[in-house]
Amino acid sequence: MASGSRRFADRRDAGLQLAEALASYRGQHPLVLAIPRGGVPVGRIVADALDGDLDVVLVRKLGSPVNPEFAIGAVDEQGRIQLTARSAVAGAGMGYVRAEAARQLAVIRKRRALYSPHRALADPTGRVVIVVDDGLATGATMRAALEAVRRQHPAALLAAVPVAARDSLEGLDDVADDVVCLYAPASFRAVGAFYRDFRPVDDADVLQCLSAPPRPAAGLPVPEPMHFDLPDASLPGDLAMPPHARGLVIFAHGSGADRGNPRDRFLAQHLQRAGMGTLLLDLLTPDEQLSHAAAFDIATLADRLAAVVARVHHDPALAELPLGLFGAGTGAGAALAVAAQRPRDVAAVVARSGRPDLAGAATLARVTAPTLLIAPGADRTLLSLNRAALRRISGKNELAVVPGATHLFQEPGTLEMASKLARDWFARWLGARARPPRRRPDGGRGSTDRLAG
Repeated sequence: MASGSRRFADRRDAGLQLAEALASYRGQHPLVLAIPRGGVPVGRIVADALDGDLDVVLVRKLGSPVNPEFAIGAVDEQGRIQLTARSAVAGAGMGYVRAEAARQLAVIRKRRALYSPHRALADPTGRVVIVVDDGLATGATMRAALEAVRRQHPAALLAAVPVAARDSLEGLDDVADDVVCLYAPASFRAVGAFYRDFRPVDDADVLQCLSAPPRPAAGLPVPEPMHFDLPDASLPGDLAMPPHARGLVIFAHGSGADRGNPRDRFLAQHLQRAGMGTLLLDLLTPDEQLSHAAAFDIATLADRLAAVVARVHHDPALAELPLGLFGAGTGAGAALAVAAQRPRDVAAVVARSGRPDLAGAATLARVTAPTLLIAPGADRTLLSLNRAALRRISGKNELAVVPGATHLFQEPGTLEMASKLARDWFARWLGARARPPRRRPDGGRGSTDRLAG
């Protein structure tokens, strides 16, 4: 936390300086949650600079009955009220507080309908989350936002602001894992006093920031949308191809997740930096993603994935690339089923926190593609299922156990470790297409169980 004489040219300048202070979170694909309206332009800059996602967290301050600009507390989107110590001094009785909270909650609901009419809200669970505003006067709104996000179990929670009154920062570290403030002056009048340009931000500005496509990470290809029209579904995908790609990895995710899954996107960037193309694919329609039965219908998932593989091999721009399959959740079973069905087309398979057992024993015995299973060390059930599946795979195979990881790999450093394991496996087997391995006299399974680290 720094102090001294400082002014920001505008919210863009503040966002750039704040992003520089948060540079250590680049590569972790953080979720930046901005507090409307003024925090959203700052959040857009921070999210782009850190290769993260942007959304809003909706909280509203509760104004004093004497001065509406003086915050006595805040209310979040679920109607929870957070009062400051100043509320009693301001003469705000509970009748006034409830009425003011109801008025502000109506504003929150109106804004949610405006800002997110056709898109799902970003899920903070298991992610690095950075809550951003353009400044703090009382800190009540920020504290309410942090409390609301904390209930959704992020992996790490930060509060980040360009400027704040010193006393507004007190106690925030009780809720946040870290508080980043560029300037906390001894004398504080208002947030706008520390900006040369502090023009109002309206709803149109917020919508523009939220609808702007995220800036691709430095040096990474811009994903191109694709659609695969199959007999039973139309599947969207995002194809990202670095120059002179050495291979292509298709992502198959089941269990209700989609191609926007932050863990898959994190891995995709690792692969792209290593010179591999990626195709992030939705194997389920939006309605099917809500169905437990659809997520565990391995036959349907495998049929759809096999159809996509066939289309890729008939695409003149992609046909000559060695092909890898990455599966997570029930998508692991589908990926291994396709590897068994199309041994000439699949050069390598990786499954992370997956259910390879769902492919079935007979199918696993026909998998000859080099296969890496990445299992979370803290999930004994998944670890046991992966070990049992590994013994049935006939080709070259390994099990890598990530210590301390649960099934979402949300513990610090575990997702990075899993992504590096997957990257190295694909780099090994897609660099030069290997022939199907020969069976050794002892059965030729060649399986290995190793502890990652």
